[in-house]
Amino acid sequence: MAYLMAGIMFILIFGRIADLYGRKRVFLLGTAGVIGSSVFTALAVNTEMLFFGRFLQGVSAASLYATQIAIISSVFVHNQRGQAIGLVLSSVYIGLAAGTLLGGMVTDGYGWRANFLVHIPLSLLVLYIGLTRVKDEWLGDISEFDRVGACLFSTTVFFLCFSITGLSTQEWQPFAVLCLISLAFFVRHIRSVQNPICDVSLFLANAFFTRCCGASFIMYTGTYTNIVLISLYLQHVRSLSASQAGLILMIQPITMALFSPISGRLSDRFEARFLTSVGMALTACGLYLLSTLTAGSHILTVCTALAMTGIGFGVFSPANTNAMMGSVMSKDYGSASGVIATTRMLGQLGSMLLVVIAMSQIIGDRLLDTASLPALVQSIQLSFGIAASICLLGIFLSITRTRQS
Repeated sequence: MAYLMAGIMFILIFGRIADLYGRKRVFLLGTAGVIGSSVFTALAVNTEMLFFGRFLQGVSAASLYATQIAIISSVFVHNQRGQAIGLVLSSVYIGLAAGTLLGGMVTDGYGWRANFLVHIPLSLLVLYIGLTRVKDEWLGDISEFDRVGACLFSTTVFFLCFSITGLSTQEWQPFAVLCLISLAFFVRHIRSVQNPICDVSLFLANAFFTRCCGASFIMYTGTYTNIVLISLYLQHVRSLSASQAGLILMIQPITMALFSPISGRLSDRFEARFLTSVGMALTACGLYLLSTLTAGSHILTVCTALAMTGIGFGVFSPANTNAMMGSVMSKDYGSASGVIATTRMLGQLGSMLLVVIAMSQIIGDRLLDTASLPALVQSIQLSFGIAASICLLGIFLSITRTRQS
């Protein structure tokens, strides 16, 4: 939760800072931050240090999430943007696939600390290329940074995350009240300043962009915890090792990586709503199949469902992202990229909320042992069932939107 909370708190902030001081500069500073925070986390000697290290990793990653799509959109013309976004997302999913496999192998062989060090050589390579090979810089069209709005937004996210984590202990009410109060002040503030931390005109004057954000939020709400839930199922219910579970879990990111470039290229030529609707529908079918899992289900059922959700996500994400970036002016790329990343991470938070509710209602405060395995299976079924149902709304938002001129 610390990583996700930090990411949501700082994505909009880094998006605006990147428009003000340079997108490449913020991206490279974030890359350096990832290296430093990963070493710090690997050296954690207690829970507090581990929590703080993950928070720092989330802050660093937020600068990458807030700038990567903005940089791509700044470099490539509109009829090549979708293909470029598809390739970038495909690279991300290849990393997810490799991480899933390597994570299980490294954990089995060297312990959890090594997982925070595996990616450092690649991060150093990215930093070297950015410093020595990328000469251009890209700025937005803003002249000042909204410090008050940034503080209010971060405070709202902070209380929101603690509201969700407090659900299992029934201590969420005070945090929820503080979250609503902070949100009210935030909304009032951004509607009264000239250059707010979140440009509400992206939503108020652009219904197409708003529907795309809604569909993205639903997609990530439905799919983000797939890996966690299926990992629990495979290791606790089916008694597979971390490495064996990792091999199976690779199916989803691999299919995402294979279909993302295709979807991105097609979104440059055809209206994106058809691609996003098909992708959302495939994802819903895969999630429904996962909701039928039992202790005796065949592993092939898991593999098939992960492939369906992977294909659906791979078709949906590049087309939806390309459509969103294509619906705003180039001067708003930084803000739009920040909003897209924030929407994605809020969807991930919503996915965690869904699982927390399902687990707390069925498992409660029991430990995961042999006696609680039937309750774990029921929680997994409920979580995926709700996720599949939510995707139906995503299909509606995708198919009913029209091309933005």
